Amino acid sequence: MNAIELLKEDHERVDRLFQKVKANEDGDNSDLARQISEELTVHTHIEETIFYPRLLEEGNEELKKIVEEGIEEHRGVKNLIREIANLTDGSEKLQPKLTVMMENVEHHVMEEEGEMFQMVEEQFDAETLDELGAEMEEEKATFERSSAASGG
Repeated sequence: MNAIELLKEDHERVDRLFQKVKANEDGDNSDLARQISEELTVHTHIEETIFYPRLLEEGNEELKKIVEEGIEEHRGVKNLIREIANLTDGSEKLQPKLTVMMENVEHHVMEEEGEMFQMVEEQFDAETLDELGAEMEEEKATFERSSAASGG
């Protein structure tokens, strides 16, 4: 699977979780929040350790600008993940934080899928995208194993 296909698959998986949260706005979404946080933690990790560095190294200036904005958006989402992790189950603050997270992530996904990925496909050949995808899949598996082993 190439890098863009892998990232789009992640986006779709997180969006399905977001839809469950939206369908249950008045209920306890603590379990969904944990699942979303886990998915986003792995996703941002592989983007920041493999995908983004390659784009910053070899992409044109316009692509680099979008990548740098993406890194800043990740920072905001990571802060929300930490804040949500520190809430107790049933906290009244969970839903507002989840709502902000969903809005931020949906905006980020629109920029990636609407602008960034097209630029990447124009600037990188299929072989490179396949190699990046393989590296990202491997890193994802390693990261998930180490996360599970460390209990979080």
